[in-house]
Amino acid sequence: MRATCDTNVLARAAVRPTGPARAVFVELLSDPHAHVLSEPIVTELARVLRYDRVRNQSQMTDAEIDSFVNDLRELAELVTIPDSAPPVANDPDDDLVVATAVAGRADVICTRDRHIRHNVVRAYCATFGIRVLTDVELLNELRAGR
Repeated sequence: MRATCDTNVLARAAVRPTGPARAVFVELLSDPHAHVLSEPIVTELARVLRYDRVRNQSQMTDAEIDSFVNDLRELAELVTIPDSAPPVANDPDDDLVVATAVAGRADVICTRDRHIRHNVVRAYCATFGIRVLTDVELLNELRAGR
């Protein structure tokens, strides 16, 4: 399965060593699966992991954040988002996630963001064969071998 994870899922995976986001993250590291990301998502993740509230949860140092983000760059399939990607969500950061999934021919967008899970965004994604799932939903599918 090819999956584009939203920053909120990637941050949870980095911060919490247990839980569905981390399990999805780990599952997508093994064949035949793939993390499909873009540089804007990875850059946003590096910024989010440095928020005070996130740092308080994770206790990650700058070096640990840099290492996590750089490892993700190495392990993920990074795609380029076309400049002509249409806006479909209420938030430009959410549009980056959708555009990344489309450009990378992802099967799934994994997110907990209600804006991306909105029916209008789901319908747009469906035209490209992309489903929008939460981390729990995707984890259940990955573990079921679907």
